[in-house]
Amino acid sequence: MITLTQEQEKKLLAGLVAALVILIVYRFQTAEKPRTAPLTYSRGAVATSPVRTGLQTPAAAADPLQVFLVRRKEQYPGVVRDIFRMENPAPKAKVKPVPVAVLPPPPPPVPVKTPEELAAEASRADLSKFRFLGYLTDKDSKLFLSKDGELYIVQSGDTVLKNYRVKEAGKDYVVLMDSATRVEVRVELSGGSDPASQKPRQ
Repeated sequence: MITLTQEQEKKLLAGLVAALVILIVYRFQTAEKPRTAPLTYSRGAVATSPVRTGLQTPAAAADPLQVFLVRRKEQYPGVVRDIFRMENPAPKAKVKPVPVAVLPPPPPPVPVKTPEELAAEASRADLSKFRFLGYLTDKDSKLFLSKDGELYIVQSGDTVLKNYRVKEAGKDYVVLMDSATRVEVRVELSGGSDPASQKPRQ
């Protein structure tokens, strides 16, 4: 057994420390710098590598050796897609707005006449066919009315053709009223030659 003195132990320890320092300095000087490469895709690029699919095995119980060999042939085993193969996304097609056809406003609804209004119009049209031909004499209150070629001799308050009544008689006019619809028509003295002179009364 070799016995070292205290001074020899110090020298041996100093030599080991010096050798360790030399090795560390040599390692830092000879170490390779990290390699870098520029990116080949721009921001927002979309990956085009296919998604990794499962193994195509002929049966459920595949040979483990075949599974191992298939995995070794994969370009990027265990990776879903290749992040280094990117491309810019396709621009989205702009949709042109379709012009909306401006439709004209719908026509106003045609008012529907009630049966009462239709009856009043028919009565007014029939009363307008009467002609006031004058009085029998200047002092007599009897007057002459004609309608559709028929001649009627009546006076104020009499009824003509069942529904029509002589409501009022003046010197140059007569007011006829339909007792059913309460429509009144003023017939001017015209001798039967001026139909436009007849005026309906409400």
